[in-house]
Amino acid sequence: MPISYLTRIVEFTATHRIRRADWSVDRNAAEFGKAAVDHSHRYQCRVTVKGALQPEASGVTSLVALDALLAEEVTRRLDGRNINEALPEFADGRRLATGEALAVYLWERLAPRLPEGVRLHAVRIQEGPHIYSEYYGEP
Repeated sequence: MPISYLTRIVEFTATHRIRRADWSVDRNAAEFGKAAVDHSHRYQCRVTVKGALQPEASGVTSLVALDALLAEEVTRRLDGRNINEALPEFADGRRLATGEALAVYLWERLAPRLPEGVRLHAVRIQEGPHIYSEYYGEP
């Protein structure tokens, strides 16, 4: 069967800051600029899955099931929230709340929950019109 790719886009608004707890306020400001203090983005999250075309799903996978997974793991978890406070993995500087780290985090949440035969190909986090991060599952 042919392998195909399906990309679904969801949007959410969230606040974050990029700040290392072990650095001074001045050092964080020098390294991360305005991102060192709380600020918000209207994020766009693009999730691409791949797999053989499934006749019963009319494509790679059930869009209803994929939408439900993205609602649970992305929208409901992040929309209207502060990433540094809502996600324990980003609290207290465990991970810096960058677009790159958020893409990896979402990969870790989504990949194991996809149906058999469907694989995650990419997670893209776009923070604005001129900046985005992509993760393809490489360690």
